[in-house]
Amino acid sequence: MDSKTARKPYVFDRLGRKPAHNKPVCIFWRNGKCLRNPCRFLHSELPVMCAKKGSNTESSNQQDLPTKNSNYIRTKNKLILKRSLETTVENSREDAGSKDCKRGTSKNLALKNEESGSNSTEDVLTKSEDVLTKSEDVLKKSEDVLEQNVCQYWVHGNCIDGDKCQSLHSWFHADGLSILARLQGHTKAVTGIALPEKNNKLYTGSSDRTVRIWDCHTGQCAQVVELGADIGSMISEAVWVFIGMPNVIKALNTELGAEYDLSGPIGQVYAMATTHDITLFAGGQDGVILAWKCTSETNSPFQPVASLKGHTSDVVALTVGRERLYSGSKDHTIRVWDHKTLECVMTLDGHADTVTSLICWEDFLLSGSLDRTVKAWAMNEEGRVEAIYTHVEEHGVVAFCGIEDGNGKPTLYCSCNNNSVQLYEMPSFGDGGRLFAKQEVKVILQGPKGLGLFFTGDQTGLVTAWRWLPKSKE
Repeated sequence: MDSKTARKPYVFDRLGRKPAHNKPVCIFWRNGKCLRNPCRFLHSELPVMCAKKGSNTESSNQQDLPTKNSNYIRTKNKLILKRSLETTVENSREDAGSKDCKRGTSKNLALKNEESGSNSTEDVLTKSEDVLTKSEDVLKKSEDVLEQNVCQYWVHGNCIDGDKCQSLHSWFHADGLSILARLQGHTKAVTGIALPEKNNKLYTGSSDRTVRIWDCHTGQCAQVVELGADIGSMISEAVWVFIGMPNVIKALNTELGAEYDLSGPIGQVYAMATTHDITLFAGGQDGVILAWKCTSETNSPFQPVASLKGHTSDVVALTVGRERLYSGSKDHTIRVWDHKTLECVMTLDGHADTVTSLICWEDFLLSGSLDRTVKAWAMNEEGRVEAIYTHVEEHGVVAFCGIEDGNGKPTLYCSCNNNSVQLYEMPSFGDGGRLFAKQEVKVILQGPKGLGLFFTGDQTGLVTAWRWLPKSKE
């Protein structure tokens, strides 16, 4: 007679449930995209343990898991870390307890050893709880960082969390700051912003080969000038606006409406600087810096006076201060020039990547680089310029500018290639807030002194006018 061996019942059968491992894990949950609650698939990498009948902890593995993608992304690591640390503490307690039991059953264990063993157990528990406390502090700091970062879903218009989102739904994180206007029109990166004197117009240049002239009162674009070539840089001095382009610089006299071409640069002009007596310096892609002097001649007001050679790659940063010209290059160096004799007096080797930004602040030179550092330089007793402080950024420095905030405090605006601008209170480099953009902020310009205005231009072509609100009188 045929006999069949009876299948041994699963423990799940006795509990009235099917094996949990037969229920697949939700692939959307694994990618942080499941929006169903409840979901017929597992929201856990391990089988959900069955609770006792009538218990409220039947789905304890699921109750802490958020149901929305962005919340899950932000809290996943936190939950895992917290649970693992709690498990570590619990295991420490169990191990300590088991050791105490062994000590208690040992007939030859002295009382002194029992007391020392108890103290050792308490030390283990204390250290474990200290670790958990410190980890919670780290997690709290991580949450604070999240609150200071703009929500990338919100930036692109598709955040589903609304007011419950833990990240910022704002273009800035700073007290007393407001957006005055957002000037849209350029279709490519903004590479220069100029605000000439005796003029109520704002000039912006872009890689889209145009210069836009904006009315400062209405915020409307008053004129678009097609130049036929990418604009690499733009600055202003007095009534002049200088536009750097491949192999030429255009000089615009905004008072007379005259335009002049300054030839000589090789390749794109990424950086320009001027002195108060309107000596113009411009750096080319060949590493050469050209200088022109403004004269009283009507037909050709700018005359070439020097060619400064030394850099071995593109000059991308120039600034003038304390009778010195400072130049930064893709060759990772900073050169110091006497702007009267126009001779190089020293070379500063401190950066490991392109020196993108230079400004003079009081008696110091500040330099920013793609090597993720901001360096402060000062002259020593021997007359040599040396780095006295290095501030490390998390991302490469694209551009920066020194501006006073709403309280008149000197502030460094440091644009990095993570699409944000960090505000530092000087000279301590204290946190003063952050600005955010869809893409890199390429240009930062201070407005007229005393008004609390400044402008930024980013890689999308957007120009933003910002204003510090006046300090309230208490």
